[in-house]
Amino acid sequence: MLYIASDHAGFRLKEELKNYLDELGIKYQDLGADKFNPKDDYPEFAFKTAEKVAKNPKDKGIVICGTGQGIVLAANKVKGIRAVLAWDEYTAEMAKAHLNANILALGGRVTPVNTAKEIVSKWLATGFSGEERHKRRLQKIDKFNTD
Repeated sequence: MLYIASDHAGFRLKEELKNYLDELGIKYQDLGADKFNPKDDYPEFAFKTAEKVAKNPKDKGIVICGTGQGIVLAANKVKGIRAVLAWDEYTAEMAKAHLNANILALGGRVTPVNTAKEIVSKWLATGFSGEERHKRRLQKIDKFNTD
């Protein structure tokens, strides 16, 4: 399953990306915000998405706030999450190929819609390389976080 969520600052971009995912025939679940609320806070959407993704290794998430920085920081507080902020196709590709990122963060105020669509497409289409050096590095990160 693909989960998508945003706060108020990412709401418009989230709605645009939902239309794009519909066009691509990709199933997703919207975890909020359900409407524009200038007083909502990104951590609630980050945690909700990260907790869902952490339950199933095959699940993925897309989270959006103003710059993507706050929501990615919050999502990474959930054990098992490898959330990354991408700003172009290359960073999205490397996030998946090298980091096996299971959550993609975007900045609703700083990422044009067409760029966001390209980023999402690249991230969804890219698989983890499985190279030993990347596995080793991710294991070091996981070990540090659980000690």
